[in-house]
Amino acid sequence: MTGPRAAVDVVVPTVGRPTLPTLLHPLSRTLPAGSTIVVVDDRPAPRPPLALGVDDSRLRVVRSGGRGPAAARNAGWRACDAPWVAFVDDDIDPAIGWVRQLCAEVAEAGPAVGAIQGRVEVPLAAGRRPTDWERNVAGLDGATWITADMVVRRAALKDVGGFDERFPRAYREDTDLALRLLDAGWRLRLGQRRMRHPVRPAPWWVSVPLQRGNADDMLVARLHGRDWRLRVRAPSGAWSSYPVTVALAGGALAALAAGRRRAAALAAGAWAVRTGRFAWRRAAPGPRTMRELAAMAVTSCAIPPAACYYRLRGGLRWRHAERRTRGRGPA
Repeated sequence: MTGPRAAVDVVVPTVGRPTLPTLLHPLSRTLPAGSTIVVVDDRPAPRPPLALGVDDSRLRVVRSGGRGPAAARNAGWRACDAPWVAFVDDDIDPAIGWVRQLCAEVAEAGPAVGAIQGRVEVPLAAGRRPTDWERNVAGLDGATWITADMVVRRAALKDVGGFDERFPRAYREDTDLALRLLDAGWRLRLGQRRMRHPVRPAPWWVSVPLQRGNADDMLVARLHGRDWRLRVRAPSGAWSSYPVTVALAGGALAALAAGRRRAAALAAGAWAVRTGRFAWRRAAPGPRTMRELAAMAVTSCAIPPAACYYRLRGGLRWRHAERRTRGRGPA
């Protein structure tokens, strides 16, 4: 460090996205002299050095072995020593005054406050309706307890043991941490600092692999109980309609294999109606271009079985996971 110990250090997990220098530049210019910026290289194998784009003696790079953002954040906060640790994603654009507001919020936090979340804004393209993917990302705007921008007290991290590394993706690892902090008696606050989270390009089928998050939902439910969504105000999504849709598709195939063509036709028709309605609900708010309509049609057929598969897989994998117990709480 180049100065006295600061109140907050910053941890940035990354896999080397080109947006990393865009984040590091303003942090390097505005963080207090005693703060450390820990960039956690979560690429699974040694590669060329990360393109950081800044020359700052306070910046440290540590490796986490490609084990996912939860493990990367744990490696990051254990590599620094400030009383507060700010976790930010590598594709976030901090607003002017973000550091000043961050420092003010941690200075004003009472001893029972364990974490303070920033306000994430998702700018959308002007002059047209957002696509399904853009609306998905826009869900971060107003979402609760997401580590795209969250500062956590070091004592609270130690109290609950940091992030649970059983969460392999950037999904629900932050929800789990928030629930454990609440169970341990820490308070969570919503701050005033703001960051922009631009919508990054994604393939048209991105909504299908996103269904892997259903397995993580099952782990959260196993650890915290079925009411976990109410506690963190997480939306339930469209999951409740998927099992019936999948059952109709399976029933149509089974009836066809048994030679019961009428039953197969009825089941297939019901599946088509449900799938069509699902596709239209996703397509109607969007730009309705031919590309977007085709993507919604194809992915709406694939999403229900993918979601059911990953939910079943998660339920089986985590069926023996022990329910979380309450911690000691703040001193």
